[in-house]
Amino acid sequence: MSAAIATVVPDTSATAPRAAGLAFLRERGMGASILVAALSTAFGVLLLSATGFLGVLLATDPYIGDSETLLIVIAILSGILLLLALYVAAIVTANTFSTIVAGRTRRIALMRLIGATARSQRVEVARQGLVVGAIGAALGLAVGVALAAGGVAVATAVIRDTGYEVAQAWLLVPAAIVTLTTWAAAWVGSRRVLTVTPLQALGGSVERAHDEFSRPARNVPAAVLVGAGTLLLVGGVLLGAVTPLGVLPAFLGGLLSFTGLVVGSTVVMPPVLRLVGRAFGDSAVARLAADNALRYPERTSRMGIGVTVGVTLVTMFAVAAESAQAVLAANSQGLDLGRIPVLDQFAAVMMALVGVSAVIAAVGLVNLLTIGVVQRRRELGLLRALGLSNAQIRRMVLLEATHITLASVALGLVLGVFYGWVGAQSVLGSVSLVVGAPGGAIVMPAVPWLFVAAVVVAAAALTLVAAVVPTRLATRVVPVEALHAE
Repeated sequence: MSAAIATVVPDTSATAPRAAGLAFLRERGMGASILVAALSTAFGVLLLSATGFLGVLLATDPYIGDSETLLIVIAILSGILLLLALYVAAIVTANTFSTIVAGRTRRIALMRLIGATARSQRVEVARQGLVVGAIGAALGLAVGVALAAGGVAVATAVIRDTGYEVAQAWLLVPAAIVTLTTWAAAWVGSRRVLTVTPLQALGGSVERAHDEFSRPARNVPAAVLVGAGTLLLVGGVLLGAVTPLGVLPAFLGGLLSFTGLVVGSTVVMPPVLRLVGRAFGDSAVARLAADNALRYPERTSRMGIGVTVGVTLVTMFAVAAESAQAVLAANSQGLDLGRIPVLDQFAAVMMALVGVSAVIAAVGLVNLLTIGVVQRRRELGLLRALGLSNAQIRRMVLLEATHITLASVALGLVLGVFYGWVGAQSVLGSVSLVVGAPGGAIVMPAVPWLFVAAVVVAAAALTLVAAVVPTRLATRVVPVEALHAE
């Protein structure tokens, strides 16, 4: 016991270098968290720069330059996209730190055993999140400004010179927000520290099993959020039949209801996983992979919900944009839509920017799969000792990644089509589908099937990429060493 305690008690002697305070950055998962913070900051910088440039471009357009409403809409859309990207990043970061804390359960329990408080341990994790956020934000700011400068230079050469200056003080805002968001996400993700007891120092429990999530009380907050969000969504659709301002309650309702789904992901994901798992056959390895995905819903939900969020967002935007184009086409009589190609350019830019949310979610999946394999060394070692070959272990990990990815993508596509239709209906429901007819029409959801096919292909590629590092780590597990691992 004294030897185990010595491994977790920090060296407070005068010879201990101050740099040891940053030693946690070498821990698996921290690098990906820095990457998520950097991507989020760079996204924010690019979004603000793109919005500013497009605003100047539209202001100088001879046909729509006087449309203050259009500029307001662009600003609102940009703000929504930035909030959504930060939302995805916060979920991914919180899930990453939750997984890291789960892997530190025994070490935290040992610290509790020698007198450390749960709050001090949680504050330490939050401090690490602040450092990770600051580093990632600084890197993202530099990369974002450089990319924005290059993009503006290209746009100036291709379209026209607007005199737009990229280096502006407001670009520091995304960096500050990402730093604080990462700190807050680390604090939320470390809430499990409060439940770690000193007795767990003697055990090896890391993830909570399915039975621990069967209590109805755990699902009450999620049910409340989903219920309140659904009411707002219905209100937004109804209000949208009268005014485009219906998008405001619809957006809030979508945010609340989807947050409820995220909070209740341990209830939402397992049924989808069971349905997808039936497609993998009845071989021993396939059944083992499916059972592993369901045995610990907390771990599996953390891995999959980020991808679900990313797919939902990009699908929602694509369906809303396609539906809007369908409405404009139905009302095109007497309108010279060709005079404003800049709006198509804006839609293309926004679609590219919203795709960053999916990239952030993909990074989270790869990171959590890798951490999960590292934390399951004893389990993998036992399977090797029972006779599973390297090829079978590799196939099992690949099937787990495929299982989680397909379930997440399928759920994200369904939710994305629904939220996309709600968004289009709440904005365009008051627009008549025939010129001269009264408003209050029902906007049929227009699904861009080529985009859906692209999402499925991207999901297949993501599965392969996400499984590369975990499968390599899994096949390196030596049974004897793994069974003796702490």
